[in-house]
Amino acid sequence: MQLPLGIRWDQGADLAGFVPGSNAEAVTAVEAAAAGDPVPVFLHGPSGGGKSHLLQGACRRAGAVGAASAYLPLSQLGEHGPELLDGLEGVRLLAVDDIDCIAGRRQWEHALFHLYNRGHERGTAMVMAARQPPAALGLGLPDLASRLGWGLVIRVRTPDDEVRLTVLRTKARESGLDLPEKAARYLLTRCSRDLVHLLRLLDRLDAASLAQGRRLTVPFIREVLGEPGATRGGHTKPPS
Repeated sequence: MQLPLGIRWDQGADLAGFVPGSNAEAVTAVEAAAAGDPVPVFLHGPSGGGKSHLLQGACRRAGAVGAASAYLPLSQLGEHGPELLDGLEGVRLLAVDDIDCIAGRRQWEHALFHLYNRGHERGTAMVMAARQPPAALGLGLPDLASRLGWGLVIRVRTPDDEVRLTVLRTKARESGLDLPEKAARYLLTRCSRDLVHLLRLLDRLDAASLAQGRRLTVPFIREVLGEPGATRGGHTKPPS
């Protein structure tokens, strides 16, 4: 389930569509948790590696078979109190994201510590994520850091360009777009390589392509991005 708190949820997050690249171990562990394996999983790594996608995809897969789940991105819950965590051990799958955000916040740390213990006692499948591994989070509650390291602690690596290329072209195809390899590689060389940013840019290109009835060629992409030398109609200004 998704808590009714205005949580931003990527409806496209799907384990089946996740391109593992060098993160096959993380995908396998999260798939096992989604199926009910009670071994806790802690994912860590920089933003853009797909941690949130994996957590949301796990909840989606659990929900597809009727298993109750909860996705908690702590970065979005700062205005709420830690009492939000009360009773969540009753779900089949618990996914807690952005644990970095509660480091040093005593009440939140204690609430998560007790939730973890209750979930562990009940056999709740738990997948948690942060940018740093448990011991490096700077938590004020040593017992919480210890608990978070009980199960599998797996580093999620930033995808390389070939994985980014595959993800972009796959997402484009799912949206009914033809993103030629040349155009996709152009995006990788001219834009931020952060995958979240690239997928948002793909949405923007999708809307522009639909509105103008244009294909995703390099000249059209340059035009949408407002790059110097691009002119309407998909042609570029010749050099002077």
